[in-house]
Amino acid sequence: MAFLGTAVWRVFGYRHPLGPLCRARCYSVQSEFTTEKSVPYAKTLKQEDGLSGPTKPLPRAADAVVIGGGSLGCQTLYHLCKMGMTNVVLLERDRLTAGTTWHTAGLLWQLRPSDTEVELLAHTRRVVSSELEAETGLETGWIQNGGLFIASNKQRLDEYKRLMSLGKVYGIESHVLSPAETKELYPLMNVKDLYGTLYVPKDGTMDPAGTCTTLSRAATARGAMVIENCPVTGIQVQTDHMGVRRVKAVETDFGTIETPCVVNCAGVWATKLGKMVGVNVPLIAMHHAYVVTERIEGIQNMPNVRDHDASVYLRLQGDALSVGGYEQNPIFWDEVSDKFAFSLFNLDWDVFMQHIEGAINRVPALEQTGIKSTVCGPESFTADHKPLMGEAPEVRGFFLGCGFNSAGMMLGGGCGKELAHWIIHGRPEKDMYGYDIRRFHHSLTNNNRWIRERSHESYAKNYSPPKQLQCALA
Repeated sequence: MAFLGTAVWRVFGYRHPLGPLCRARCYSVQSEFTTEKSVPYAKTLKQEDGLSGPTKPLPRAADAVVIGGGSLGCQTLYHLCKMGMTNVVLLERDRLTAGTTWHTAGLLWQLRPSDTEVELLAHTRRVVSSELEAETGLETGWIQNGGLFIASNKQRLDEYKRLMSLGKVYGIESHVLSPAETKELYPLMNVKDLYGTLYVPKDGTMDPAGTCTTLSRAATARGAMVIENCPVTGIQVQTDHMGVRRVKAVETDFGTIETPCVVNCAGVWATKLGKMVGVNVPLIAMHHAYVVTERIEGIQNMPNVRDHDASVYLRLQGDALSVGGYEQNPIFWDEVSDKFAFSLFNLDWDVFMQHIEGAINRVPALEQTGIKSTVCGPESFTADHKPLMGEAPEVRGFFLGCGFNSAGMMLGGGCGKELAHWIIHGRPEKDMYGYDIRRFHHSLTNNNRWIRERSHESYAKNYSPPKQLQCALA
């Protein structure tokens, strides 16, 4: 068992006063991934049944084919059906949530500096916390334990006060707390270095498996088809009499589905689908990690914590915490594997350890707390830390819903609704230009080095000090 405090001292070469039972788990960077890792929840959607073919026969044709059974794929399918397009198919190469969604932390913070994003998040919260359960009778796993933003300087606190004002416009309850009030709310927290906090009581967390299961049930009840274990091998494109390239069909080893619309919700595999039709998808895959602690006495029912200046978040995990963040030196996954499904990478402690010091400073009890498991999986990131959505200008009928920068669960409901409206009506309801793939339609997006450098920069700045008075985006 590793102790967080011991891990810090061992990685940085210091002597720690704890006894010999404290052993830190240190892993080296490996290009390979492990097939199994200990994760903090049951992989309810994974089945070891040896299936070698699709779970349902493929239809001959569909009005739209969604590729990818993660958060965005399931949300888009659900909202297409709610808007009346029921002859739709979702194709997942493995099982629902495979790849990235299954291991996500599932945090939902309601307040962001953009009014559009506040509205997108509000819709996700409505869908996950109430609408799906009312429609299906199934619980999604929503937990409303609140969220707490930490301000270690006056600039950050001023920023949070503006967020509170924005939240009032949208009816989002929030409170700026003093250090003493923060200590009363969260007794285990060190508040000596705080200027204050922003508390949002109705923030919470989502369960990826429960959410995607319920979304797929609701969609199939309206006529959609969800077909798992069915990788896409090609996408047919034809040129019409006006010289415009249009989607014609989706190819698999088990049949072809004729369709005028393909929705690329494949996450880190979205670039491969784009290449099938000659569309460059400017995202990059990186390792993104968190660790799960052993039981912490007194942590039960505490809110989730986001400390931007320390580059760390603390997510309540029952009677434990998940600790994660964004590194200055993230690891790229250059060779994205098609065999990667419910797998994880070994955690590189040298890279991850920068989060631990901030976590221990914020919750000192972590120094004597064991590490139960490590979770390090792939996430897709973009050059400006915004998702890629909308119809690709190169091919009519080829839509994107990918590149969500580890925020796919919390933006999924709002973005799934907007993407569905985009597909059916030709445009979204909200001002989505900041997410529109056309913002990258220039020569630089074909320069992989540029994409890599800008994505790295935006990832590292996710918790940057508020010099420009901006909040973290994920």
